[in-house]
Amino acid sequence: MAKINMNELTKEQIEKALACKTADELMAAAKVEGFEITREEAEAYMAELADFELDSETLKKAAGGGCYCDCPEFIVP
Repeated sequence: MAKINMNELTKEQIEKALACKTADELMAAAKVEGFEITREEAEAYMAELADFELDSETLKKAAGGGCYCDCPEFIVP
């Protein structure tokens, strides 16, 4: 099994990795693609990914659905 070179991953492989909900799922997906990933690497990836997830309210605001700071003077009726 090969180590993962991030520059060689396809869009589909990245999408599969992003769809994983657990380190075990990520390890299994990597194995199917012919890559080797340790539990520590998978857990670090999952922790990093968790930092980038937005809750629905923050996502709505980022998409133009409200004021990012909820300041009364900036709320549009």
